[in-house]
Amino acid sequence: MPDILHQLASAFHRKRPIGVYSVCSAHPWVLEAAVEQAQQDGSDLLIEATCNQVNHQGGYTGMQPANFRAIVEEIAVRKGLPISRLILGGDHLGPNPWRHLPADEAMEEACRMVEGYARAGFQKIHLDASMACAGETAPLSDETIAGRAASLCAAAENVSGPCRPVYVIGTEVPVPGGSTESLAKLQVTSRDATARTLEIHSKVFGDCGLDAALARVIALVVQPGVEFNNETVVDYQSHRAKSLSALLHEMPGLVYEAHSTDYQKPEAYRELVRDGFAILKVGPALTFAMREALMALAGIETELLPADRCSNLLTVLDEVMLAEPRYWKEHYQGTDHTCRLLRLYSYSDRVRYYWNHPRVQKAVTALIANLEATPIPETMLSARLPDQYVAVRHGRLQPRPLALIRHRIRQVLETYASACRAE
Repeated sequence: MPDILHQLASAFHRKRPIGVYSVCSAHPWVLEAAVEQAQQDGSDLLIEATCNQVNHQGGYTGMQPANFRAIVEEIAVRKGLPISRLILGGDHLGPNPWRHLPADEAMEEACRMVEGYARAGFQKIHLDASMACAGETAPLSDETIAGRAASLCAAAENVSGPCRPVYVIGTEVPVPGGSTESLAKLQVTSRDATARTLEIHSKVFGDCGLDAALARVIALVVQPGVEFNNETVVDYQSHRAKSLSALLHEMPGLVYEAHSTDYQKPEAYRELVRDGFAILKVGPALTFAMREALMALAGIETELLPADRCSNLLTVLDEVMLAEPRYWKEHYQGTDHTCRLLRLYSYSDRVRYYWNHPRVQKAVTALIANLEATPIPETMLSARLPDQYVAVRHGRLQPRPLALIRHRIRQVLETYASACRAE
């Protein structure tokens, strides 16, 4: 495994903090953009699949962990990134996809999922048993969460090869993909709660004979005061997390992992890394940027080509989301007009669940083919994708649709990469 994950804590304690951003996406264009960014930076690249995207049952991408690994490694090899610089992780690995089941059944599935990730050689595993299952009252006790995390860890340890994974633990875990509720009362995890989380996990793991695995816990998930919902982003305020940052000096081998960091201002990422939140998760913001580029290209297409030749991507996308609402219905409320806007523009980016749909894929393929065959005028690119226009004018970017899309995604990645570098 690359050394970056093992350097985070020591760098923080030397007062030379460094960070690593974690790309939580399974879309090939996002993965390609991430590999390109790592190549340019000469850095290691951490890519994580979430429990909903990739699991032993296929997830919403249809991929099991070994399939995901093969796809990521193929992209890395094709683009010249050494496999030795690639770190694969599993995010929110626990009963979340099966929380509608009784806890015993949900945990049985979760353990099978974790085994799949461990067998496939994933090097970083986030153990997340924080959610209540059918018939349970939320929130669960720290003891219950720690006990379930230990069961998940044991499942991974039982099938891991000689290169054992590192682990991330924690009980105050943000909802995967952003909040669905008001953020007005978002609380930073307290120092006492964080210390208690580590204490309870240490005891439970020790009681379960998992001391060796406990020694490979590199980070705790806590809430530093960053989150987003459909239309709002809560910005990081360093002073609110001061006590959490100070606590790290009593936990010399650990850093914090910050989830839901999407859409923060650039300076916030530098402050998070400085304060010990050394692992920065990003997911929806990447497909949000991809969606922005696709919408811009669809607008260019409608101006360049007659209607009967256009892909009608946005119409197809909305028709599919209306016909199959399961990925957004519980997340968007309001009038038909409000929901239509949220389906396309929400920070939660529930549209990301639909890019693999056959009808949507067909429309995207048609859009790309149309704009490959019909050159995009610079003047129109300036109107629709002004940052990409500047890169094209300076000769840094080809005005081809896939290159433009990846460049838009990399704008998000570069903000993270810049913050993670040693000062």
